[in-house]
Amino acid sequence: MSAVSPLAPKVFPELAQVAGVEIATHAAGIRYTGRDDVLIVRMPENTAVAGVFTQSLCASAPVDWCKRILPSGRARALVVNSGNANAFTGSAGESATALTASVIAHALGVAPDEIHLASTGVIGESLPEDVLSAELPLAAKALEPSSAVSWSAAANAIRTTDTFAKGASETTPSGATVTGIAKGSGMIAPDMATMLGFVFTDASVDPAVLQQLLSRSTVGSYNRITVDSDTSTSDTVLLFATGAGDTPPVTSIDDPAAAELQHALDVVNLDLAHQIVRDGEGASKFVEVTVQGATSEESASTIALAIANSPLVKTAIAAEDANWGRLVMAVGKAGEPANRDDLKIWIGDELVAEDGMQSPTYDEALATAHLQHDDVVVRVDVGVGDHSATVWTCDLTH
Repeated sequence: MSAVSPLAPKVFPELAQVAGVEIATHAAGIRYTGRDDVLIVRMPENTAVAGVFTQSLCASAPVDWCKRILPSGRARALVVNSGNANAFTGSAGESATALTASVIAHALGVAPDEIHLASTGVIGESLPEDVLSAELPLAAKALEPSSAVSWSAAANAIRTTDTFAKGASETTPSGATVTGIAKGSGMIAPDMATMLGFVFTDASVDPAVLQQLLSRSTVGSYNRITVDSDTSTSDTVLLFATGAGDTPPVTSIDDPAAAELQHALDVVNLDLAHQIVRDGEGASKFVEVTVQGATSEESASTIALAIANSPLVKTAIAAEDANWGRLVMAVGKAGEPANRDDLKIWIGDELVAEDGMQSPTYDEALATAHLQHDDVVVRVDVGVGDHSATVWTCDLTH
């Protein structure tokens, strides 16, 4: 493991138990020695599941497996391994996913197509089937109800180049619990999901409604982060609703309880997404980029990502250099509507540019002082509409 990111939280949060969720972690030795690298989560009968996955044309075998079984809307278990992505592994990858599901199905007494899978790590290496056959049953024997301790173990078991474990919890006003864990550090520019994210709630939710909630939540969280502009082959976010809590069933997206759950889910997913950015490989700054005055939210997002993904912008921020011309460049290259002569740019609270030139009130020392903070805020008004979007990224260091 690398040294912990300077942007990491001080401690891993105490995540709330989710009724019906059982967790086990295990050191299978797939790639790492002396640490857990397998996670198994068991859930009760009739647990609903929703998912979003990478749009990469080189998706991993576990992504293909999950996309195939997701339409049933039901799940009994989740199995995750770290250290090997089981991506670009051909028929061997398909065989390893089928074996994993079969072994766990036998151990738990459930159907293979009720088991969702995810793998993360090195691309292009086959998973060792002898290890899976021998170690997965041992892992399944260690299942215990979710707790602060087991959530921490779960978040650590799915790490690869991550320098810290990532987790978040939220409770709705009605008392439903939402708890999630995620992993990610490099190859981060999600194209609908994140590297790996697993979120659980004890609410009872219709699968179709659950999918709507997750798809909506993804737009403003995982799809608004970038570390290095590269989309993973393994991006997967799965949301499970056990129905083991005490809240009334959510059967319609128009149900007031659905709005409560949406808010809690958004809070958890945005927290996890931010933690992924804070663990960007080599990051020293957490950067928020907001674009306003755009013709649409999509246009604002495209411009914001052009800024956030620019190596010149990212290196200037790393150097604490208020080189605002690079921001002008990034807006101009985005290919979206923008009015050069109405463009306004702020670094922190300092108005840098307006009316097609440097602002007469601009104080470079104040902009530089803001860039010396761990958290940096850049804001741009492109002057052509009423829509806005925010994305989050990190700087680009040595």
